[in-house]
Amino acid sequence: MAKTLLDRHAEALRLFGERLRAVGDGQWDAPTPCSEWTVRDLVDHVTGEQLWVPPLVAEGRTVEEVGDAFSGDVLGEDPVAAWETASAAAHAAFAAPGALDRTVRLSQGPAEGSAYCADLITDCAVHAWDLARAVGVDDRLPQDLVAFAAERVAPHADELAASGMFAAPVEVPAGADAQTALLGLMGRRA
Repeated sequence: MAKTLLDRHAEALRLFGERLRAVGDGQWDAPTPCSEWTVRDLVDHVTGEQLWVPPLVAEGRTVEEVGDAFSGDVLGEDPVAAWETASAAAHAAFAAPGALDRTVRLSQGPAEGSAYCADLITDCAVHAWDLARAVGVDDRLPQDLVAFAAERVAPHADELAASGMFAAPVEVPAGADAQTALLGLMGRRA
């Protein structure tokens, strides 16, 4: 049976949550492959992305209407609990009837809910790799999630880098596996 978009979303959230639960007490300030971020910064970013989903998808609000509601530290004293609450709410918002067909008003313009969900799946999967690398746990990603993310990213890798929000793609060795190729598209050296 083919995985639905919602199945993939749940898989990416679960994967990130597993890596998050592996973070040791002394690792929150450790560097990540995202050169500007510590482990805590990375987890805060991905958790914050999930917090945006309910107001944008379920409530139909704009980025401007949400404003700075999710600025600053969204993790508080219990990053795992903050993640679990945010990711469950995000998944519920996408799973609501009609949510994936709805137009969502993002900072870069309107997008279909399914496209927004797909972008968050990709981001969550790649950041799960970042987190795994930072804390020294298994960094292998599920092959079907890698293939899904690569399909999303490949046509847009250069424009993602040009946006300044992502690193420029890096060359990978000829014959590199699919995960290494995806990470290269996202500016990471595996």
